[in-house]
Formats: sequence, C-alpha cells, structure tokens
Amino acid sequence: MRTRRAGSAAQTIEVRGARVHNLRDIDVDVPLNTLVAIAGVSGSGKSSLAMGVLYAEGSRRYIEALSTYTRRRMGQATRADVDRVRHVPAALALRQRPGVPGVRSTFGTSTELLNVVRLMFSRLASHVCPHGHRQSPTLAVAAEEPIVCPVCGVSFEAPGAEALAFNSAGACPRCEGTGTVREVDDAALIRDEGMTLEDGAVLPWQMFGFNVQPQIAREFGVRTDVPWRDLDEWEREIVLNGPEEKKHITVTSKKGVHELDFTFRNARLTVTEELRRADDEKRLARVSRFLLERVCPACGGTRLSATAAAPRIGELGLADVTAHTLDELVAWAATVPETLPEAMHPLARSLVDTLLGMARRLLDLGLGYLALDRAGSSLSTGERQRVQLARAVRNETTGVLYVLDEPSIGLHPSNIRGLQGVLTDLLEEGNSVVMVDHDPLVLREAEHLIEIGPGSGSEGGTVVAAGTVAELDRCPASRIGPHLTGRAQVRVRTAAAGDHMFAHGTIALRTAPIHTVHALEVAIPRGRLTVVTGVSGSGKSTLVLESLVPALRAENGRSRPQHVLAVDSDGIEKVDVVDATPIGINVRSTVATYSGALDDLRRAYARLDSAKSAGLTAGDFSYNTGSLRCPRCEGTGEITLDVQFLPDVDIPCTECRGRRYSPAADAHRRPSAAGGEDLSLPDLLALTVAEAIPHVDDMRRVRSRLQALRDVGLGYLTLGEATPALSGGEAQRLKLAAELGRTQTHSLFVFDEPTVGLHPEDVRGLIGVFQRLLDQGGTVVVIEHDLDMIANADHLIDMGPGGGAEGGRIVATGSPAEVAADDRSVTGRYLRAHLSPPQRSG
Repeated sequence: MRTRRAGSAAQTIEVRGARVHNLRDIDVDVPLNTLVAIAGVSGSGKSSLAMGVLYAEGSRRYIEALSTYTRRRMGQATRADVDRVRHVPAALALRQRPGVPGVRSTFGTSTELLNVVRLMFSRLASHVCPHGHRQSPTLAVAAEEPIVCPVCGVSFEAPGAEALAFNSAGACPRCEGTGTVREVDDAALIRDEGMTLEDGAVLPWQMFGFNVQPQIAREFGVRTDVPWRDLDEWEREIVLNGPEEKKHITVTSKKGVHELDFTFRNARLTVTEELRRADDEKRLARVSRFLLERVCPACGGTRLSATAAAPRIGELGLADVTAHTLDELVAWAATVPETLPEAMHPLARSLVDTLLGMARRLLDLGLGYLALDRAGSSLSTGERQRVQLARAVRNETTGVLYVLDEPSIGLHPSNIRGLQGVLTDLLEEGNSVVMVDHDPLVLREAEHLIEIGPGSGSEGGTVVAAGTVAELDRCPASRIGPHLTGRAQVRVRTAAAGDHMFAHGTIALRTAPIHTVHALEVAIPRGRLTVVTGVSGSGKSTLVLESLVPALRAENGRSRPQHVLAVDSDGIEKVDVVDATPIGINVRSTVATYSGALDDLRRAYARLDSAKSAGLTAGDFSYNTGSLRCPRCEGTGEITLDVQFLPDVDIPCTECRGRRYSPAADAHRRPSAAGGEDLSLPDLLALTVAEAIPHVDDMRRVRSRLQALRDVGLGYLTLGEATPALSGGEAQRLKLAAELGRTQTHSLFVFDEPTVGLHPEDVRGLIGVFQRLLDQGGTVVVIEHDLDMIANADHLIDMGPGGGAEGGRIVATGSPAEVAADDRSVTGRYLRAHLSPPQRSG
C-alpha cells in the first residue's frame, strides 16, 4: 500500500476555469491552512468565488461521499460551473445573513450556554421535596441517588437538566414555553359601535364567512337591529362569549327557504378557531389583527413551569440567572463553587470552567451585553453571525474549510480583535479560513488576499491581484491596496463648520430610561449628516429606531412612545427608514419592476407599430400576466426539476433561457437611442443598468430611474434580476435610489448600517449619495461602525462607553475631530488613528 510522504500534502486549493455568475473563466490558487481574504468592489464576484465555487464544491464533495440514505435527508449543493477544483477540503459556510430563529430560540439556547446553566441547576442547586421543603445542595444528585427529606422523610429524585428546559419538560403549561400568550382583543372585534349586528358590526363573522351568526344570536334574545353601543351588557356577553348551542333558524338562499340547525360560534371563538387553522402567513396575518400578545401571566415571561423554576443556587433560580447578561453570568458563575459544600467543589468547578470556556469567545466578540433569555429572533444579523463563529470554534474541527461571508458585520472597531482571535483559533486547530470582507481592519490581518474585479457585474469577474497587503499596495491595478496601507484619502466631503452646525435648525429629543439606555437629551442638526456610533449594545438602535423615529412619526403626543418625554421635530414632516431587509420573497419582483422602470418600458413597447398591428397593449408585455410571457415557466424565468429522492432543483427555464418571455416578444423591437441593433424587451431586461442607460436615453423617466440606480452603485445589476436574490446592502441602496431627485426639505432619512457589504470605494460613493440628499434639503442620520463613514460626518453622537448595562449613555458629541480628541470615547481612539493612519511601504 502506498503512503503519502511527509511534507507532500497539498498546500493550495487549485481552481481552474471558474465561471460561476460573472466569474470569467478564472484560474486561482487559494492557500490552505491560512487566513485568506477575498476583496473587491460590490458585485465584482467575490461571493461567487467564495460561496459559489469553494464552499459549493467543498460541501458537495463531502455530501457525495455519504450514503444515498443520508444524502436524501441533507441539503444538496449544486455542482459549480468550473473546469476543475483540486484539494478542496470539506467546507462549512458562515453566511452573511443567518436564518432568523424561531419563537423558542434564545441567546442562551443558540449558544448552548443554557445547556450548561441547566446542568448546574440540576446538579448544584438546593431542590424542593414534593411537600415543599427545601433541601441543602448535595453530591447525591450528581451520583443519581435519591434525596431523602430530613423534614418529612420522603425520598425523591432531583430534576434532570431536561426537566428544567422550557422547550420540553420544564415548559410553563400556560404558554407552552414561549413566554407569551395570545388573547382575543375585544376592541378589535367590533367594526363600528354605531353598527347593528345585522349590518355586520362583528368583523370576524364577516371576514371568516359566518354571516348567519346574527340570526343565531337573535335566538338567544339578542337584539340584532340595535347599534352595538345600545345593547345591554348581557347581550354583548352573548355575542362575545356565548355558549356553543345549536339553534333552529330559517335561512333564505337563491334555492329557496331552508329550516336548519346551526351551532352558535361567538366572536371570540371565531377568532381562536381561525387561529388554530391558520397554516400559512397570509391566514395568520388575517386573524392576528384580532389578537393581543402579552407576557404570560403564569410564568411572567420566564417560560418555565413552577417546578423548573424552584431549584436555587444561593438566592437565585434558573429564571433569575437566565435574565443575566453574559457579562453578569460569567461574574456569577465564578462565585458558585464557594457557596457549596467542599465535597461539591470539584464538580462545581468543572461545570463553571465549561461555562466560562464557552463564554470566552462570545465575550471577545463583544456579546457580553446580551441576556441569556433574549429572544433569538431579536438578535441582529451581526449578532447571529458572531454566535455562529463562536460555535464553530467550540466544535474543535480540523481539516475543514471555513468560508465566512462578511464576518465583520455589526462589529465596532474595538471588537475586531476578538474576531481575529476566533479566526486564529480556527487556524490553530488545523483548519483553513477564507473570508469575504471589506473592512480594512479585518483585511489587513489576512496572510493572503485575492482581489476580484476590477469593476462590478460584467466589468468584474477577474483576478486583479493576489498576495500580501504590501504586494497588493504595489500593484497599480489593485483598488483595495491603498485602503489597507493608509494611502487612500479618508475624507471625501467637506463637513459643516462647527459654528454653523445647527444653522438650519435642531431636532431635539428627551427620553426617560428604557432597556439599558439611560435618560437622554439629544440634539440633531437639520440639513446635516449625523452619525450615531458606539460599541455593540451601547444603545444606538434604541436611541434612533425605538425613540427618535417613532416620536417623529407620532401624529400627536399621545401616540408617541411612553419613554419619549419631549420631541421637537423643527419642521420634519417625513421620516424614511432605509434598512437592509431583503425586498420580498417573490421571484417575480425584479430590479425593473421595483424601480418602476418596467411600467414605462411596457407602455413604450405597446406603442410600437408591430404591437399595435398585433392588437397588443402594455398589459401583454407583462411577464407576470401578459400574453407574451413564457408559457413554460409562466414568467418566473426558472423551472423546478423533481429529481426523485434528491431535493428539487431550480434551473433557468429551458424554453426562455431565463428571459421570462416567449419567442413572440422578440418580434417587437424598439430602436436603441444609442444606435445599433433594435432591442426587444427581453433583450433590454437582460442588460445591466449601466448597459441599458444609453439605449433608453430618449425616455426621460426611465433614464432618470436607471441613473439613480447607477448613482447608488447598482449599475452592475441586470434589469431582470430578481430582488429577493439581492444582498442586504443592495436592497438598501435600491430603496434609496427611489428618493434621489426629489425635494427633501422636510425629510429625515435614517440608515441602519448602510455600509454593510460595501468596498471602501463604494462607501465613498454612498457618502456622495448622502450629500445629494443633503443638497436637496434633507437631513440624514446614520447608525454606523464604519470608520470612513464616521470620518465624513458633520456631527457625531457616540454612545457607550460599553454595551448593555455598561452603555446607554452619550459619551461624546461633536465633529469627527472633536470626538477623536475625546479620551472618553472608545470610537474616538480608533477614529484618531484612522484620520492619521500610518503610512506603509512595500
């Protein structure tokens, strides 16, 4: 048998002829057992190489090595469009946008910290006997021996860790472990108190097809021809909560008069029954309008049954400890062994050491401010990804290729060192790490960089440069190199002078304490670019998204949030929050439809002589419902293949090749304003935004819409690209494009981390777009960690100094230079270095 000689192991992944998405038949070597960063402008093809080639091939080959029985129960990675990939290890991906957890997920469950905490309460706590007598902690629990109560003599078993879990045996019976209950909102049941039952006063009866219920109510003696407000209390109670009794009524239909027995369904029961049957989001949304969600009155939101809440370590129960932040949990855990009998110290220290080891990297990643009982669905994208990272390290794998998509999302510069520590741990275990990122603080730490570009879309897809930071800086074609060495210019706009900062007015806000945020007084200059920054969990979102935005949107003082004590909008009439949430899930939504360009294009093609001769209207040119849509895929551009025991596969439609239209649409061709060949509508939609602009130069509104997309850095997207496939940053910029070109004198724009997924050059372009909004009279507020964006602000509001209970205060305000000079500001320390970066030479 032949054996591999020492030192002959492969050192690189060899990629040859990669053509995924816009990659142009590239060849590239990716070093193994090292930290490799892939950089490039937005849309250049970075993720296509990282996810579409390296991860896709690494995961596919691993899965194909498994049995058919196992494969059929696992997700299948499609074969990458590449000639050859050699020496790729089994791959795991940590994606930019991890899935949003379900209602039963918390920070404690997702990190698995809660598993250890429950084990501590099972083994180390003082338990309660069946007659209510509390026992002293004993090692007998760990030995799985019964406890004998010295008071009543009863012998009982201590609860195991599973019996303390709110997702199983330890769940509160009222809320079933969710911590909340849904109850019918009586006020929402009645459409109008001036209406009678016969007129349809009870809205759920009308919505859910129970139109005969007023007749049945009449059999109980309820007056159905009297306005709701005039009914007696007993009559209202019958309608809202009457018994399920059968009544004999006469029903008139088109087929005649019928004598029937009907069971009465009161208004509340109508809602609860519909809720029970709601098996999709649409039905759930219809019934949810009649429901109120509140904290479970039985468990107080802890999710635990009384039995699971009973064990105590010291004075604290499981609910008390899970309400701790991670910082508080670590401090508490360290004190536990000394509170126990000496014989229990070894066991206690073992459990505590396990807990502290799991918590260490989460703390390094800046998550110490999160409480264990925090709902998983409420965690931000960056927080969920950092949880993924910490779990990856804890798995102690070796020989695995980790592919990370934007691991710096949501990280303040002060947390970058913790990220670097996590990546170092993965490498020291014998793994390989490839990351896609834009943050120079992260990219500088890579041992090898691969830059894809030079541009976006069809102008990208090639390897521009590869090597160390110094080698990229020496490469004239590299666009990231100057940003890594400090040669690139940081400031790209002229900030307002300090003595004129509030010359256009002031938006003022005063709040009471909420969450971990203290009482605040905030002044935001109108007509300026204000950046709110601070470490993760310092209160930025609470200040802007939970206080400022709803206060300004409130129609009157009574409808604003209770913790907002005063707000002076100073003439702001419109508040537009532009976030990075994906644009829908419907594949029929495209860049052309979302931007509004397709409506004008359809009308233009309907005016062609060929279309008029064929009797076509603008509706016929709709790929969703028109007569010219592809009959095979019905205008979606893709079809689903049933491959029996493997998962269904979506591929481009075999008839229209993803163009969404039938061949008949090609008969109607419009002259291009740029000259050359006439274009059909499918031809035009296949072009990128930048490519399409010259062809529609004679269509003012379409040209204006497309130019706005290009101005926000989306010129590389095709007009027919489905919007659900866009990244968060692309979705945000697509929403922003709709606002350009309008007068914004009374508008406030709020952006939540708009630089996510943006190359430093794209950030500069985004700053230019913000300047256009300011030039149009708008006011811009940005929640941000990116140092380039921070450096280009007119006014900064820095929160902190830490996260959670250690934050929630305004640490510093003023111009970037003023905050950089303020020793109290954590952000200021990094901003100071960024404004005067060290010059590197090769």
